[in-house]
Amino acid sequence: MMSARPHWRSGNGRRPDLWAVVAIVLLASVFPVDLFPGGPHGQHGADGQFSGKQGQVLLVNLPIKGQPTEIVGRFLSRRVPFFQGASGPVGLLGIDMQDAPGTYELSVDVTDAQGGRRLRYNVLVSKEKYPVQHLTLPKDKVDLDDESLVRVKAEQEQVKTALEEVSPERFWEGGFIEPVHGTISGAFGRVRIINGQARSPHNGEDIAAPLGADVLAMNDGVARLTVDHFFSGKGVFVDHGLGLYSMYFHLSDITVQNGERVKRGQVIGKVGASGRATGPHLHWGVRLNGARVNPYALLTLPVGGTLSARQ
Repeated sequence: MMSARPHWRSGNGRRPDLWAVVAIVLLASVFPVDLFPGGPHGQHGADGQFSGKQGQVLLVNLPIKGQPTEIVGRFLSRRVPFFQGASGPVGLLGIDMQDAPGTYELSVDVTDAQGGRRLRYNVLVSKEKYPVQHLTLPKDKVDLDDESLVRVKAEQEQVKTALEEVSPERFWEGGFIEPVHGTISGAFGRVRIINGQARSPHNGEDIAAPLGADVLAMNDGVARLTVDHFFSGKGVFVDHGLGLYSMYFHLSDITVQNGERVKRGQVIGKVGASGRATGPHLHWGVRLNGARVNPYALLTLPVGGTLSARQ
């Protein structure tokens, strides 16, 4: 057993200022440059713990030379895949929006020509403050009838099965982009109290935009699942590889097919109000190895210190 300190930075996933330029990152691990050229080797407290808030994404750059034959990371009950960057193995660790605050271990099993060993790191998860919305609605607008309930449960199982598939290939390259320009609601993590009862937290971000506006893929991937569901309406699930998925809901039209390879910035649908939506907007969600993370956390990962203007 051995312990080593990786190079870390975190994306805070905060709501961008609508009137300012939002910096996004070109993930330098894709290009032949150091992930942290001339910069510090990570930010940590006096106790050596690395930290991130609920819904954030941490980038892990392992201090390993060469190319190991196998690297398997585990955080809580989730698997953390690694890929080969210019400076060594790199992984994206997602902190779920409801991971309980506390200190947890990230274990990384490394197999190379010298054999196997395990690296261990402590990750301090802190609480994010999410908005709370209280609503009073007619009962028939909240409670589902038996037929609708059966449909919703079947759709939930369909999505669960699709997201459990982890493609061993990394499809995404470079920086991630916002799928549509519009008014960002800051709804990620929002808890709705409807008629006095707490509902499931909002696991994506809502972006209000004109009906029919183009919705772009946030990065390269495969259109793994296209749906027309009760709550989310018409939607597309894009598999970016290594357990990273993006979701685009309430579309008025879908312009890709299941299994189709898509490129970063490609139009995959149109903004709509399908499903349970009160007006045209895009629900943009991201799952990272099963963790529900703020999609804007990917746009703000400070990797390599190289920033570009909002796209």
